[in-house]
Amino acid sequence: MSSAIETRPDQEVLLQVSDLRIYFETEAGDAKAVDGVSFEIFPRETLGLVGESGCGKSVTVFSILKLLQSPPARYAGGEIKLRGKNLLSMSERELRPVRGKLISMIFQEPTSSLNPTMTIGRQITEAIFEHEKVSGSEARDRAIKMLGRAGIASAEQRFDAYPHQLSGGMKQRAMIAMALVCRPLLLIADEPTTALDVTIQAQILDLLRELQDEYRMAVLLITHDMGVVAETCDRVAVMYAGKIVEYAPVHGLFERPRHPYTVGLFRSLPSLGPRRDVLPTIPGVVPDPLHHPSGCRFRNRCEMAETVCEEEPPLREIEPGHFSACHFAERVSLNQ
Repeated sequence: MSSAIETRPDQEVLLQVSDLRIYFETEAGDAKAVDGVSFEIFPRETLGLVGESGCGKSVTVFSILKLLQSPPARYAGGEIKLRGKNLLSMSERELRPVRGKLISMIFQEPTSSLNPTMTIGRQITEAIFEHEKVSGSEARDRAIKMLGRAGIASAEQRFDAYPHQLSGGMKQRAMIAMALVCRPLLLIADEPTTALDVTIQAQILDLLRELQDEYRMAVLLITHDMGVVAETCDRVAVMYAGKIVEYAPVHGLFERPRHPYTVGLFRSLPSLGPRRDVLPTIPGVVPDPLHHPSGCRFRNRCEMAETVCEEEPPLREIEPGHFSACHFAERVSLNQ
């Protein structure tokens, strides 16, 4: 397989991940959490990274900003380039102007991401002071304005509030304000609505879309929710057992998925159609990253598996911009 995927060779790439390998050292050997992942993000687009828990989504995005503790994590290979510069070769000092300024991140659980001993306002202004030389009053004004833009009522009062004084939805809005106050080129959103109720989830996703248009930024959205992908993303990468198994424009993926694992994800979604006695599931379990099967990592759970699946399938282009790592991609169908 090529170390990089090129879907728009005539357009400038903002972030390019090429053949990324992240292994975790254990007493039993290397756990291959991310094993040869490649994708690209273009300015102002939203790329969804989807898959079951434990497939390597969060490890992938944490590695972009080198947030993984090493050891046990080990960068075993590959490159992560932002506008052509390899982030993995940068020192901590060189990464400081990247984190929070060029690339920002919203984490899955706002309660554990905010410092409980600091006011919301202080945490936001701290992000400003890290990257810009501004006065305290200017930083305060910008933070209050950003809190208001993130949908927090009475922003001036909330500026002096502590995290425990805010609801879950308000905490996530504060996290969004903190992430965007320096207007990054790329926002990484790691399951940003998982801990919220459905109504608040929709509000947060709408807010992210509005701010993306307003600030002209790209978004890398990590999720396991295909409904969120359909609403939000331009393109989507499907991960399974540390690898990307399908990579496509969102409309192409939903109209005709080209990998049996993606088909399994769609079949397991509840629908508003005729009632089914049993909701279909994908048989078996995700393989242990210490003992991945040879060849296709999905073959032990796949109803299409044949002898050839003992050989690893390349991630190949089935039609323009639509890639699949399946020997039988042309035969895959939701109706099979």
